Parts: sequence; structure tokens; C-alpha cells
Amino acid sequence: MRLKSGLFATAALAVMLPGVARADEGMWTFDAFPAARMKQAYGWAPDQAWLDKTRAAAVRLTGGCSASFVSDMGLILTNHHCVATCVEENSTGSNNILVTGFTARTPGEEKKCAGQQAEVVTSIRDVTAAVKGAIGTASGAAAVAARNAAAARLEAEGCTDKATTRCQVVSLYGGGQYKLYTYRKYSDVRLVWAPEAQAAQFGGDPDNFNFPRYSMDASFLRAYENGKPVTTPAFLKWNPRAPQDGEATFVVGNPGSTQRLLTMDQLAFQREVALPISLTTQSELRGRLISAMKESPEKAREGAETLSGLENGLKVTIGRVKALNDPAFTARLAAAEADLKRRSAGNAAIGDPWSAISAATVAQRNSHIERSFATPSSQLFGYALALVRAASERQKPDAERLPGFSTSALPLLEKSVTDERPITPWIEQLRMEWSLSKAREYLGADHPQTKLLLGRESPEALSARLVSGTRLGDASVRKALWDGGAAAVAASTDPLIVYARSIDANARALQKRYDAEVDAPLISARAKLADARFAAYGDSNYPDATFTLRISYGKVQGWTEAGRPVPTRTVLGGTFDRATGAEPFDLPKAFVANQARIDKNVTYDFVTTNDIIGGNSGSPVIDKAGTVIGAAFDGNIHSLGGNYGYDGTLNRTVVVSTAAVQEALEKIYPAPNLVAELRGRRR
Repeated sequence: MRLKSGLFATAALAVMLPGVARADEGMWTFDAFPAARMKQAYGWAPDQAWLDKTRAAAVRLTGGCSASFVSDMGLILTNHHCVATCVEENSTGSNNILVTGFTARTPGEEKKCAGQQAEVVTSIRDVTAAVKGAIGTASGAAAVAARNAAAARLEAEGCTDKATTRCQVVSLYGGGQYKLYTYRKYSDVRLVWAPEAQAAQFGGDPDNFNFPRYSMDASFLRAYENGKPVTTPAFLKWNPRAPQDGEATFVVGNPGSTQRLLTMDQLAFQREVALPISLTTQSELRGRLISAMKESPEKAREGAETLSGLENGLKVTIGRVKALNDPAFTARLAAAEADLKRRSAGNAAIGDPWSAISAATVAQRNSHIERSFATPSSQLFGYALALVRAASERQKPDAERLPGFSTSALPLLEKSVTDERPITPWIEQLRMEWSLSKAREYLGADHPQTKLLLGRESPEALSARLVSGTRLGDASVRKALWDGGAAAVAASTDPLIVYARSIDANARALQKRYDAEVDAPLISARAKLADARFAAYGDSNYPDATFTLRISYGKVQGWTEAGRPVPTRTVLGGTFDRATGAEPFDLPKAFVANQARIDKNVTYDFVTTNDIIGGNSGSPVIDKAGTVIGAAFDGNIHSLGGNYGYDGTLNRTVVVSTAAVQEALEKIYPAPNLVAELRGRRR
């Protein structure tokens, strides 16, 4: 259900040469959209005015999703799974709006989403010369420190108004370019409308990353400022129509991460070290959670969204493992790397970055387990570590702070730490027990880091003591510690704060070692690889995804599966045909109650050839006229290969149509005020 980055390969996956965009491939930055290439393929391409308007309406959600403004009153369209945590946190045992759905009849009923922030790009500036100049000839940890200091300085200079703006220096092409992104931010985001979870998650894990789909994975939020909805003159016009086969479509959003530029040595590290550990540990956590949820209906309710996320991530990991153990797939990747080496041979300015990356990858192998299990996994522990580190880092000059603690980054960190949100103690304890037990398993009981993490306690006893004893579940306690700074944190006797203080030095030392042995060598080597790709493939080169704003173009089109054509769309009536009465194919209650009213011929979900990845969840799907006709929420099973390559014959984006959402707003989950707003009428 969640569009996450991942990889699944088949023998038919045609991996493109690194940096060579073909067909509808490409997650393009807005300042480098390939208009000429699109016009050659489609006979039309958007002009600068179209791009500027679309960019100004695109929204990044700090929870890891994308979205868009769809009215001039701050109304935001995104996916249900992007707001499910907010819905869950606003639910109770007696009023579970995750199950029943939610509609705000008035602005006063709109519910705050803790930790959420909406951000809109206002400018993109190339700062490559400034960052590379700061790095100069530095090496090792000094190079990483110089890069981080330059980024912190540029961010601070770019955003003097921390209340309404956020600046972020982003590394593109693995360090070949650096861009300063400036955002207009809205820190008060509220829930407006969400269907039943079963409507959004119909088909559950079996249908995840598959098509045909029957999913109402859409919801609405609203951005507020000073207690009032913000005025947003730049928005996408709502267009509740069915898509037309073959029509051009654009997906605008923030793809999280791709790994299309990794070398073969880096892929081997993923296949042989990182992925096997992830697969084993994720599987065990899923099993522990399922077992605990069976203990009571209340635990089943409280753990539902956590389980959904775990199952999604596990499916992605399984796909990656399969792909990187496919000899035919890896042979094509090796051939692509060989082609770039051949084209770069004799270029003294490029040299041999592959050898430097190989050496850094050896160092990464040697430190991976220790870094992976440096701290336990838990929301409460995350609060504790953030408070401990913020208290220390805020005393330093900006240039000397850890990434994520710079002056420009602190407002969002403070919000995430101090916003009030419910905590589920048994999930906190379960996650901590799991992560600490895995640390002991992979490091060994006699490893110094295991002894540091556990002392003489078991994972179970330590987790129980810390979770039951802490007061960090209370937002007012966290706020007091944040405001009190170093003195308050040093004086705190809260067991989780004490524990975080005791293990932070080791985690910092591991990061410092990684910076010196892995990150620093990669800074120079990846920059040279970027130069090699530009020299070899020219302007068909686009950067890996970095959770920054991108635009992809494609068209509404099905594909052929096992010799049979897959249609481009499903209809609402298909939900009733697919239903079995048993989870996860049981009908949402509102669908049953309103079956006679629903127009079963309305287009529900559809597919396009747009190139997307995790982080694009909630991205608007836009037509040539610049109107929104859907929201991307998933990919088909082949699209998981998008992590390492794109195949236009198989990769598809899965979209919930605005036509289906409109039908839901009118007949299934009636929201007349919202319908009027989408039509441009004032409430």
C-alpha cells in the first residue's frame, strides 16, 4: 500500500546505462526539465509558466510523502497511507476513525497532525562551487566536516526567517552537484478527510505492488498559519474525470531515494551484507508484532498501522534480495558499468574513482554491523537521543554541529520532538526488545558494544525498565528538557535520558569512523563519477532521487503480463466483484451501506508509465492542462526495479483517480463542504 523504494527484477528488466534516460525514464529536477526530449517524443512539452505554476502547487510532507495544494485555502491532496499515522493518533478505542473514516464538517473539526509539516519549494540555487571550494583538498573526516560546515553556512544565510522558511543543501549525483533548496513551510497541518482504512487498504499485502487495484488511497489535509487556513493562490485545479488511454501525464513529487548510480562493489555490499540482515530482522519484528496483536482487540487496533508499514518494507526487501541474486540482472548492471569505464578510459581528470569506491566499501563492510546496532529502535528512545544531542550540539558553532542539528534544521527537529502525540508503550517495548536482542545476536554477547548497550540486563528487562520508567511520553516533559538545554538534560534522571547519555559517545565515534573511512573517500570519487557520466552521456543525465522536488512525464498505458494485456484502469464496481468477505478482501462498511448509490462505472485506479519511487506517495498526477486527475500511491511489481533501473515496457505507476475520490466525497463519505471547495466555491 505504501509506495516505498525497493527493487524487484525479472529477466525482462532492461536496465538502462547509468545516466542515459530513455523513453519515459527520469525523475527530473525542475531547473533541468528535458522539454526538447519530451516534445520530440510527445509532440508537446510544458513551457516555463506551466512548470512554475506546477512547482508552486507541489507540497512535500515531512512524514516522507508528497502532496499538492488543490484549493486557494490551503487544501492538500495526498494519500491515505501518508496520513494514517495522524488518523490513528487521533483515534481512540471508542472512536476509531482509522476504521470508520473521518470527515471534518467545519474548520473547527479539522484535527492536528503531530510532527507534520508542509513545504513548498520557492527557489533552487546551484551552490556547487561554494561547497566544493570549502572542501578543497581536505581528506578524511576533515572533508566531511568542511562539506557539512559549508552546507550549514549556506542554509543559515539563505533562510534568515526560520518561522516561515526552511533551507536545505542537497547533494546531487553523489556529490557532483550541490543545490540550495528554499522552502516556504507550514508547520500547522490538519486532517480534513480520510476514508475508512479498509477502503484505502483493500486487498492488503497480497495486492500491494500489484494491479488491478481497488484502493481509495486518498485523503485531504489543510495547511494553517496563525490559527487560520493559509491562502494558497498557487494550486492545481481539481478535475474529477476519467483518464484517457495514451494521454500525457506528469507526476510531481519528492521521490525519496534511488540507487541507480551505485557501482558493482556497492551492489555486492547490499547483496552480501546489508540486505540479508534487513530481511532477517524485519521478518522477526513482523512475527513479534503479529503475535502481540493477537493478545487483545485493543492491541490489534493499536498495532495495525505499524504492521502495515512493516509488511510493506519487508516486501521491498524481499524484492531487492531477489534482484541482486539474479545473475542475468547483475550481468546487465556490470555491462553498464563496463561501458562507462570504457568511455572514461584515458581521461586523466576522472582517473579511477571505482577503486576508491571499492576501498570505501570494504571499510563499510567492516563497520556495518556495529553502526546498524549502535542504538535501539523506539520512538521514545528517539526522543531521548534527539534531546541529548540537541543539548550538546546547540552549544557549538553551526559549522561544527552534526548534520540535522544546524540552525536551519533545528525548528523542524524541535517540532518533531515536542509536538504532542500518543505513545503506545507495548509497541515501544516490543521494538526496543527486538532491536537490542538483534544487537546481541549479531555483535555477540562479549562484544564491548553489546556490554555497553545491555550492561548486565537482558533486552527484555532493560526495555521494560526504560519504557515503564520514562516520562518522555509526555510532550510537556520533552518541551521542558528542550527549552532547558544542556543543563536540564545533564541534570535529568529520566531513565531513557540517562541511557541515551551513556551510549551516545559510542554512536558518535562510529559515525566519525564512517565519515573518515567511507563518506570522505566517496565525496571525491562520486563527484568524479558524475563528471564521467556527464562526459559520456551529456544532458540525458539526471540525478538519483534525494527526497527533493522532481517531475516525471509519461502516459496512461497498460502493459503485457505473461502474454496477456493488463488494462489501464479498474472501476469502482470491481471492488464488489473482488470482495470475498474475508480479510483483506472484505468490503468497507461505507461501500456496503451505499452500494446502490455508487456509480460502479467510475474509474477507480489507473496506471501510467511515469518513473517514480518511494516518497512519490501522494504526488499529484497532472494532465497537459495542468489539472490534477489523480494521486500516485503505488507501483506495479515491476516498478520495484526502479530502485536500480527503469523499464518502460513493464514499470507502471498506480494512481487513484480524482473521479473516484469525487464519487466518494459525494456518495460514500459525504463531504459537501469539501466538494464545494474543490469546485472553487467559498465555504
